[in-house]
Parts: sequence; C-alpha cells; structure tokens
Amino acid sequence: MSSISSSFGRVPNLLSSQIALGNITRTNISLLRVQEQLATGRLINRTSDDSIRSATVLELNNRLQRSVQTQRNIDHGSASLGILDKSLGEAGDLAQEAKQLALEEVGFPASGEQRRSQSVVVQSMISSLYNTANRTGVAGYVFGGTRPGGQPFSEQLGGYRYLGEGEGLVTDLGLAGTVPITIGANKAVGGSAARVQGTVDLNPTLTASTRLVDLAGARGPGVTRGTVLVSFNGGPTARIDLSKADTVQDVTDTITAALKDYETTNSVTILGPGGVSFSGEHLTIDIAPSVAGPVPSLTFSDQGTGTTASDLGLISATRASFAPGSADGMELAPRLTWRTPVSAFAGVAGPLGSIRIKNGSGAATIDLSGAQSLEDIKNSIESANVGVRVSINKSGTGIDVINELAAGDRGAMSIEEVPGSNLTSSRLGVRSLNTATRIADFNSGRGVKIVDGATSAVTGLADPAADVDFTIQLGDPAGTTLSIDLHGADMVSVESLLSAINGQAAAQLSAAGLPPGSFQAGLSDGVNGLTLSQDSSFTGAIKVEGKNNSAAAEQLGLTTGSYDPSSARMIGTDRARVRVEGLFSDLIDLRNSLETNDTLGIGFADRTLTATIDQLGQTRGTVGGFAQRVQIAQTHEEDRNTIDSQVRSQLQDLDYTEAATRFSLLQTQLQAAMQTTGRISQNSLLDFLG
Repeated sequence: MSSISSSFGRVPNLLSSQIALGNITRTNISLLRVQEQLATGRLINRTSDDSIRSATVLELNNRLQRSVQTQRNIDHGSASLGILDKSLGEAGDLAQEAKQLALEEVGFPASGEQRRSQSVVVQSMISSLYNTANRTGVAGYVFGGTRPGGQPFSEQLGGYRYLGEGEGLVTDLGLAGTVPITIGANKAVGGSAARVQGTVDLNPTLTASTRLVDLAGARGPGVTRGTVLVSFNGGPTARIDLSKADTVQDVTDTITAALKDYETTNSVTILGPGGVSFSGEHLTIDIAPSVAGPVPSLTFSDQGTGTTASDLGLISATRASFAPGSADGMELAPRLTWRTPVSAFAGVAGPLGSIRIKNGSGAATIDLSGAQSLEDIKNSIESANVGVRVSINKSGTGIDVINELAAGDRGAMSIEEVPGSNLTSSRLGVRSLNTATRIADFNSGRGVKIVDGATSAVTGLADPAADVDFTIQLGDPAGTTLSIDLHGADMVSVESLLSAINGQAAAQLSAAGLPPGSFQAGLSDGVNGLTLSQDSSFTGAIKVEGKNNSAAAEQLGLTTGSYDPSSARMIGTDRARVRVEGLFSDLIDLRNSLETNDTLGIGFADRTLTATIDQLGQTRGTVGGFAQRVQIAQTHEEDRNTIDSQVRSQLQDLDYTEAATRFSLLQTQLQAAMQTTGRISQNSLLDFLG
C-alpha cells in the first residue's frame, strides 16, 4: 500500500508542488554558490555574499593597491639616493685629493713651473666635478633641486653657473614620511649663490594699480577686504562694500561713488575738489570746508568684527575722522613688487642711469635709464648674461643681486658705478662696495687683519708706533707721510673705516701745515675700490706701505692699487667682491694660485677646501640617513603587506575541504528532495481513500 509523507497535510496539489519545488530551488542555488566558490577559489565573490567581510576585504584591497605605489616610490627613492651617495662620494674624493695637493705644494718647496704643471691636474679635477655635478638618476639630474629636468650646471665666463632651484624633490614613503630624491647645489658641492643685499629701502608709494594684497596695511598684517561704515557730521550711517576691490584705484572709486550717493541722499556736501585719492603711502580724502556751522567731520568705522577701515588707515588710535585740512589716512606700507613703477621709488631720487657688473671673465654696462618698472630693471640686468639674477628681499623693501657663477676669488662678482650715471647702483642699493659694506665681508669673508694693542718689547707699555697699520705718503714736495692706526671699532663698515682714516689724516695734515682738503679717503664714481685723493697740485704719486707686519693695507687693496695723475687719486683693488662658495670655486682658486705660483692663494684654497669637505661630509651623512629611512620604510611596507594579505586571505579565500564537504551534502540533499518530490507527485485521491 502507498504511503504519504507526514510533512504534508491535506493541501492542494499545487501548493505541495510549489513547496517541493522551492526546496529543490534553494538547494540548487546553494549548490551553484558552492560550485562558484570552488571555481573561483573565493568564499566571497560579491558584496551580497557577506557585507561585513566584503567591506573589510575592500579596504584591504585599497591598502594593498596603495602599497604598490608606495613600493614603487621606495624603489625609486632608493635608486636615486644610491646615485646621490655615489656622486657625493666622488665629489668628496676630489676635494680630498685637491686638499692633499694643496698641502704638498705649501709644505714643500717647488718651482713655479712645477706648480703650473700641477694646475693641469686640478683642471682635470674641475672637469670631473662638472660631470659629477651634472649626473642624472631615475628622477633626473640629482643636483637639480626642484628642477631635475634641466641641467643644473653650465660653463659660463670662465666659471660654472648653477641653474637649479630649490632644496629638491621628495617622494612619499607612506607612514614613514617623505625623503628627498634630488638636492640643491648648496647641499652638494657647496654654496649655489652669493648675493649683494640691497642696502636701500626703495620705499614704494601708492599707485592706481597697487594691489591690496601688496599692502602691509596700517596695522601691519595686510588688508582685509570687507565692508566699512561711514557717517558725516554725526548723520546717518552708510555702508561701503569693498569686498570686491582689488587695487587702490578700486578703493578710491568705490569710496567716491558711495560718498557722492551719500551727498545726494542726505543733501550735504562732503568732498572738496581733491576728492578721494592717494598720496605717498596714504589714502587721502579732501573734505569741503563749511561756510557756517561746525567743522565738517567724516567718520569711518568697521562693521562688526571687520578690520577693513583700520587696515586701510581710515581709522586708528590717533585718527577719529577726516576734516578740512586733515586729508591723509595712515600709512599703508606698499610692498615692492615686479609691477612697481620706477616713478614710485620714493627712496630713489633722480633718474636712473647705468651700472656695471663684472663677473668671471665677463663684464657688462647695463643702461637702466629706460626702465619703467622694477621688472624692467630685473630683465635688463639678467639679460646682460653675466651669471646673475635679481630678487626682491624678504621684507619687500629693496632688491638683491644674486651671483650664480662660481668663478673663484679672482672671478668674483662686483657691481660698480658708471661715471656720470648719478651713482645709480648706490642709489638702488646694489653696489657691491659701498659705505654700508661690512669689513668682515672683505676678501671673501676673511675680513681685514690689523695690529692693535701692541706693546714695547723694552718697557712692556703700549707702543703707538708699533700700532700703526700702514702709512700714506702724499705727492707734495715734502713727501708728507700719514700714519694710520686702525682699531676694532674702525673695522665695522666701510663708512667707519673711511671716517677713521680721514679723521687721523686731518690731524696730521694740520700738523704738517697742509689744508684739510689736501687728502681724502672715499669711494669713486666709477670702479670699486677704496680711493685716496690728494691735492691736484701735488706732482708725486700717492704711495701706501704696510707697517708692523699688519696685513690691513694689502687686504684693503691699497698696496695693489693704481695712481691716476690726471685725477690725482689712487684707486685700490676691489676686495669686497662677491664670491660663490663651494667646491667649484675652491678648485678654481687652487688652479689659479698654482698657475701664478701664489703660495698665499694656495693656502687660502686649502682652508676653503677644508670647509667644503666638512659640508660634503655632512650632506653625505644626511643622504645616508635618508637611505636608512627608505630601507626601514621598505621593511615596514613589506611586513604590512604580508599581514594584510594574510587577513584578506582568511576573509576571502575558500577552504576547499569544507566547500567539497558542503558540495557533497548538497548533492545528497538535492537527490533526496527530488526523489521525495517525485514520489509525492504520483499520489492521487485513491491513495488517500484506500
């Protein structure tokens, strides 16, 4: 007799078929998923499989993908730092060889011919250094700074000019931070540039095109654009929106329009014929005088917490309002920009003329008379192609001329006057030898050595005669000799030095019966160098002689100067030239000194090489530290990748044994369901009745 499954009650055949089919379908779906897992090897193939695990796996995938780029960066950085280290090592070896050669030439007697032959060896070192300094790595030129795509060093005017910029490119190492993969020349082969720092505040005034972002403002931190409030004679308050103002002209136009509208609305007269304008560094407002009644008063204020009126100098602790005869606001301190017109240089009186720049083996006379703006001055100087560039100083008050050409001590840069050009370089503050030049900067930073505080070997007391640094013999018939005794306080600047020489000379001229104008020390309107002038009636030449083993006369350039009978003056050698420090300059100095058999120059090269070797050693040590950081970052990244991959595998990858077991169970379940469904579907009413 047939039997019926106890899981079914007396239900319609359609319902029982649907229930059975649903069971078979669910089993098939489960079987399909297991088959998919076995085929892909993954437990999770879509987000719906397990949303929590899927989110975790997605984050791990993202981390592993980012890690691929980080690994590339690490490999890239490691390769670049390796080339950097090798290049620095080669430069350091060259410097050591050059120093050893200098020591040998100073320590052992040698003929001029022998030393000239050694200069050829040094020249080969310079050529080798040039190749090393222009070496390329995986990131470009390793000494190119932030511009590794362009060759950093070029030969020019007998020297080597650095054309790179910045401290260098950096690469991302993930959690380990960043490391540079290129560096600038100042950290590699020594200083990349030296500058003549401007000594004059060009003191730009306001112009119609002066931008508000270029103003320090009455309070100092700049100008904040916003809304200001204005009231006339205590009347209604009006708002002036300066939020869209960009230039000084925008400000004056907006305030003028607002005040005109105020006049119309309130039937008053505020502005005089001068209106709202600017003068010097101030905004100005011409208030029309009153025919009768109280003195007119225009008062500005800031809206809420705004500072626009204060920044524009319309109000301050000392100014409450504008009135007739009181038109100037507070100073707005415009900063110098390349757009600043030459006509706005309040610190430069008179028209510009020409300046002369000498650098390396080149020289150029640069005419600035046609310059209309500071950018024109910059372009004129830089287009002369003498290895210099112009920059605005950090305070925005003047300009600096930067020497980029390493040409040694003899090829150092000087900026001079051109006779008859109205002292243009001095008025711009860029003459390399001026009254503000520090004596400590003479002779490439070695300064000037004097004898001071000398005592008598017999009495042990102060001996004024032994303190004399040099004498100046005039060309008068009597051959008057002036003794110059310099002290520490005299050696601060060129101005203090000249004051000391002229002061001591004046007293001795008077004692010799000569008029005060018979001698004068100063600077010329022309080439650089201390100038000693005498009365034009004196027929003999001025002669300078060092005394008491003092190096002052020689180091001030007075013993190597030349006398010009037509002008009755002697111009000393310029000892305040601007030398670019670094290995190129050191090797050039050593080569030149060997060529001329200059033992003092060889000794100087030895001392500068010592400083450069120290700099190279520090830089190489820094690069080694960066390389160690890269190695640590690589180890850390590999360890993290391993852990991330393991966790991802545990979450995502399939356990084949467990999946195979489930697959077998599902097959059995499917077979049982189909057999049961088949048996039930064959039953009829007769099976129930029988």
